[in-house]
Amino acid sequence: MKTFRTELPSGRAPFALTHADRLLLVGSCFTEHIGGRLSDARFNTLLNPNGIVYNPISIAGALNALMWGDFAPPEAETDGLFEYNGLWHSWEHHGRFSAPDRAAALGGIREAREKAAVFLQKTNRLLLTLGTAEVFALRESGRVVANNHKAPPAWFDQRRLRVDETSDALKAVLLRLKQLLPELRVVLTVSPVRHLRNGFVENQRSKSVLVLACAALCEQLDFVCYFPAYELLLDDLRDYRFYASDMIHPSETAVGYIWEYFAAAFFPLATRQMIDAIGKITAAARHRPSNPDTAEHRRFAQKQLEAILALEAGHPQLDFSAEKTYFQQYCL
Repeated sequence: MKTFRTELPSGRAPFALTHADRLLLVGSCFTEHIGGRLSDARFNTLLNPNGIVYNPISIAGALNALMWGDFAPPEAETDGLFEYNGLWHSWEHHGRFSAPDRAAALGGIREAREKAAVFLQKTNRLLLTLGTAEVFALRESGRVVANNHKAPPAWFDQRRLRVDETSDALKAVLLRLKQLLPELRVVLTVSPVRHLRNGFVENQRSKSVLVLACAALCEQLDFVCYFPAYELLLDDLRDYRFYASDMIHPSETAVGYIWEYFAAAFFPLATRQMIDAIGKITAAARHRPSNPDTAEHRRFAQKQLEAILALEAGHPQLDFSAEKTYFQQYCL
């Protein structure tokens, strides 16, 4: 029977992701989708230490900063922060770090960077999601910013990155990371989220730059591979019913489909089985019983505690402290 749909063939990635790995995820808002699901599945992850970052130049800059090792935000004590509309902002960070008080903004940046720099020392898996090749550069200095914080357009020059400067910027930082972390493997992906403020044609040209830059990096670096999140939504699902109500972001159904493809590509069978077991425990913890004082529910809670102990015995790095506290209250 004709299916009226072309499916992107699935395949195994050149390396695996397991619960023994440490995953650093950096990039656009689609990073948050995958990162959230990895976190829910109890992978050891750190997500966007600078907040959401859309363009590859700023992604490279964020990774470079983490390799300094002195935990000091660049230019933090001089011109790294600026005040606009009653808030102190950083050009290298998402608005979630902005604050009315300069010291509070700087403190949040420092805390996140310290945590990320320590995490990076033992990271062996890196997932980068590129959102757009359109960048804003400060007119006075030419510096590409990670976030324009809705500052006046007159402050910036906007342009589209070239394929070579995109791949060169990422290649340089990835090679330095590989020297620091010999076991490092990198997953590149292009966000399927549409950036339509500049128009439909401009969005496609921007995404094309990113796709070609990823291809160049995969050809040049044998520890880098590409995951086709963009192609799965645009060419496989290819229907507005797989978008959220804004017609820009993927729907939860689409994210789930892409996640299943991601799991098939990167997770060994044992990892998938453990994810299923973890999912059953977390779903049981979200359930709110109608009659919690019954013997039946006490047996249910005890069964979940036994399942947790069995998982922890083989994987002591897993953290089920919240679930154990929840179930233990019914077993007293």
